[in-house]
Amino acid sequence: MNNLDQVIQTITVYAIPVLFAISLHEAAHGYVARYFGDNTAEKLGRLSPNPIKHIDPFGTILLPLLLQLFSMPPFGYAKPVPVDFNRLRNPKKQMGYVAAAGPAANFAMGLGWMLLALLGAKLGVQEAYLYKVCEAGVLTNAVMCAFNLLPIPPLDGGRIVTALLPRDLAYKFASIERLGPFIFIGLILLLNTGPFRALLWGMVGFVIGMIKLPFLPFLG
Repeated sequence: MNNLDQVIQTITVYAIPVLFAISLHEAAHGYVARYFGDNTAEKLGRLSPNPIKHIDPFGTILLPLLLQLFSMPPFGYAKPVPVDFNRLRNPKKQMGYVAAAGPAANFAMGLGWMLLALLGAKLGVQEAYLYKVCEAGVLTNAVMCAFNLLPIPPLDGGRIVTALLPRDLAYKFASIERLGPFIFIGLILLLNTGPFRALLWGMVGFVIGMIKLPFLPFLG
């Protein structure tokens, strides 16, 4: 298989899982923020599971593709859903719930892809493409869930930690978020290092294990 064939195959298998993993991750933030009193995303038309509303040409399309081609974990990012934490009824506490909504959505989507694969098998579906897409869906969502739970601002895990820390420490910890673009680039570069890559893949493996757990009685 030449490089072009590999690129095309990767796109056809990962396109739908990546688009929905990233888009529904962002939409989940907006829905939970609205529940707690901030309707900023709704006003700006971003409170939608429609991938077109959330696509970032580089982060949603090119980055996951490049990472996959270089045998790195396939994840990316969408245009962040705007959240005004000051409009939440209890900003410090509820920002943690808003942040956790994204990884939770990815975990739920991983369950959905696993269920689809299981149903296909039980119904005798022979189309290999379906199972490749389902496998890609589980992997992509597990990677996004694990990566975003790293306790580093501006990732969701960092915001969860901020919500849990005492107010003075939370303020200092949250100030790291202004370096967000540099932190994200640094994390991407760290994927080439053995220790960080091993840590992330260990987390991904744990998430995949948790996704498979409810289905173990039905797996052959």
